[in-house]
Amino acid sequence: MQKLIFVYNADSGKFNALMDSLQKVVNPSSYSCILCELTHGLMEEKKEWRNFRQSLDVETDFLHKDEFLKAYASKFGHKFEFPVILAQTDKGLEVFISKNEFSEIDDLKVLMETIKERMQLY
Repeated sequence: MQKLIFVYNADSGKFNALMDSLQKVVNPSSYSCILCELTHGLMEEKKEWRNFRQSLDVETDFLHKDEFLKAYASKFGHKFEFPVILAQTDKGLEVFISKNEFSEIDDLKVLMETIKERMQLY
């Protein structure tokens, strides 16, 4: 595996970040990015997550869905549901953790353990 690509189900930009934070407070059940919810508080990345991702022994990219679609979709022709974690391998992009799997991950520790376990498969 050459790289892990984390793609949030949110668009980039300060206005979008502000609206996402507002939605987390006002109507958290309607918030559509469990990856964002697990890894970030209202305004910043959670320290436990930052320490974990910095300790990973693989290159990582963190992209919003609009950034991912601009950078990757035309190159690989894949359509993914977001949020998603992808593994870039010699074969191309492979789903590492799917949107459906994220619906079953409700805790940051579970996410980190899942990532560690799956990395052993590569």
